[in-house]
Amino acid sequence: MKYSKRYIVFTLALAVIFIFKFQVFGVDRGDVGQFRGGYLDAGVWSPLVAGEVNKKTIFAQIDNQKYSSKESGFYMNDKRNIMVPVSMLRDALGCSAHVYSKNSLLVEKHSQSVYMKLGENKALLNGEEVEITSGLTRTGGILYASLDDLSRLIGYSCSFDIAGNTVTAADADTTAAVPTRYDLREKKRVSRIYNQGTYGTCWAFAATSALESFLRPEEKHYFSVDHMSMSNSFHANQYDGGEYTMGMAYLAAWQGPVNEKDDPYGDGKTDDSLKAVKHVQEIQIIDGKDYDGIKKAVFQYGGVESSLYSSIQSSQGSSAYYNKNTSSYCYIGTERPNHDVVIIGWDDNYPADSFNTPLEGDGAFICQNSWGEEFGEDGIFYVSYYDTNIGTHNVVYTRVDDVDNYDRIYQSDLCGWVGKMGYDKEQIYGANVFQAEGKESVKAAGFYATGAGTEYELYIVKDFKDEHSFDNRQKVASGILKKAGYYTIDFDREIQVEKGERFAVLLYVKTPDSKHPMAIEYDSGDRLLADVILDDGEGYISLNGKKFTNVKEKRECNLCIKAFTEKQ
Repeated sequence: MKYSKRYIVFTLALAVIFIFKFQVFGVDRGDVGQFRGGYLDAGVWSPLVAGEVNKKTIFAQIDNQKYSSKESGFYMNDKRNIMVPVSMLRDALGCSAHVYSKNSLLVEKHSQSVYMKLGENKALLNGEEVEITSGLTRTGGILYASLDDLSRLIGYSCSFDIAGNTVTAADADTTAAVPTRYDLREKKRVSRIYNQGTYGTCWAFAATSALESFLRPEEKHYFSVDHMSMSNSFHANQYDGGEYTMGMAYLAAWQGPVNEKDDPYGDGKTDDSLKAVKHVQEIQIIDGKDYDGIKKAVFQYGGVESSLYSSIQSSQGSSAYYNKNTSSYCYIGTERPNHDVVIIGWDDNYPADSFNTPLEGDGAFICQNSWGEEFGEDGIFYVSYYDTNIGTHNVVYTRVDDVDNYDRIYQSDLCGWVGKMGYDKEQIYGANVFQAEGKESVKAAGFYATGAGTEYELYIVKDFKDEHSFDNRQKVASGILKKAGYYTIDFDREIQVEKGERFAVLLYVKTPDSKHPMAIEYDSGDRLLADVILDDGEGYISLNGKKFTNVKEKRECNLCIKAFTEKQ
């Protein structure tokens, strides 16, 4: 340190000499090499930057939602573009993002349509060819697309903060998130048209068709309506009819879906031994008459189950509310819904004069029916925005996994969400107790959010003995659910249980403006619930999470809380 002042003076003097030499004497800068990367070629510099960025966790802030590379798997490539998994695009950008033939990607938002193929540094923007910096690529069997390129093409701002190792993307387009007209048929995202015949199975056809739509175009399935309508936990035959909650319960319980070829329709028999070929883990309910919400759901996820009142029973019927010439339908009245269909698109400018009923304005939903191709426009018809019932009850499938996602499901609510329970407050604690069938890891829990904006917290209680065991709960997840529906929440950490060990899944929910926020299964007196089983569960409830009561002391019911485990 005693030479530090001398060293500083020497360094300054040397700097002055260099400045004097290169500036005063006017040495040609072309003969003086730059250093520390100032003028390195991008082909050398960019990979160096990307390498440093990828050494640390990359964070993303997309439309105010936070992501990390550790969880989502995105990275910076050698061109300094942030490459994100294609599977992340739909929810992160609030767009329609689908893979065709395993090597092409179609991304749509606002009025923009971006189409790109694997390995090509060009894309089609609304049909016109444009250059992109980084093409669609496959790494480790996963397709990645450039967030930078997509942002530029669909009207997003996108920037990277090297100091915070964070990419920020936000929608800069103030126009509607969806176009004025959209038709899933044109995107190859609609399954085939079915014919329910004389059976009251429209609810099951609507459920399976919407589910098939969600999986397309990436996967093409044909699911069994016979199995859904006959191998469920409800007291009904195929002539009795049903409703969308029955399909939700059947799918959430992993009773199905099964393939149509294994349990074909209309033969009067079913096979209870068949196992589900997909695991439905999330089903969102869209608020009544939320037309923007319905459109966004169709756009992002696929067909939306909905209901209407129909005085027609088949393709051969006629009605004052149906115009055969234009395949258009509109009922305005007090009759309740009695028929389920699938909304597969919309047209804001569909003419009002296409309907038999005088209407205030244009606009119609494009709906898939289950009366065969002889009905309407090859099985499709148009329902006016002004129809009394269309868009009142709406269900869309938003997470469907392969069957290897979890090894086992624990549940006691095979009939699903029948009613609600609470303390006349927005919040409640509820818990179900299960006994482990083997040495397992508890990985996730499933439950219903009975209203939009539901806050939740999830806990696991190991070695459960009695109500006092809740003092030893371990928190494993928390969050807010924007829409009502059925959800599966993966835990922040897995909890190990031993064979024979009793464990509890404890759920806290707070649903705005609700007095009964906990979904329950019980005998409501409806004929469909004549076979409901209520002695297969052990549940507890609490207002404050301190004093717990066995739920059957308040009502003979089961709480709708499931657990998902993986064998160890």
